[in-house]
Amino acid sequence: MEENLSKIKQDTMLFFHGHPGVYPVYEAFENALLRLYPQTKTAVQKTQIAFSNRHIFACVSFMRPKRRAELPRDYFVLTLGLPYPLESRRVAVKTQPYPGRWTTHIVLSSTDELDGELFDWVRQAYAFSDRK
Repeated sequence: MEENLSKIKQDTMLFFHGHPGVYPVYEAFENALLRLYPQTKTAVQKTQIAFSNRHIFACVSFMRPKRRAELPRDYFVLTLGLPYPLESRRVAVKTQPYPGRWTTHIVLSSTDELDGELFDWVRQAYAFSDRK
């Protein structure tokens, strides 16, 4: 188990290799998420880090959901799967891949953005994923 955690940590550091300025924000996000949901499975892939319970409920990536000029210098995108379209100025893009599921992309660049509102959305995505 500890060896697996070490491998995930190494893979995560490699994932953020070209984005060291935002790694502390990710680390704070991941720590908070795992405190809330300690049974969460983490999978570091080439283009994203996926968090799942029964199914994936959140992903972190470096996709560009807006024009470069509209984005902060250092950021990552948190993608949540929700049963409804999230209405917030914090949402960069939302799509409905199929009825009853909305994919919502939120740009994060500061630990100040890791607030109760964000983690309420994470909670909803976690519950939605767990019900499927």
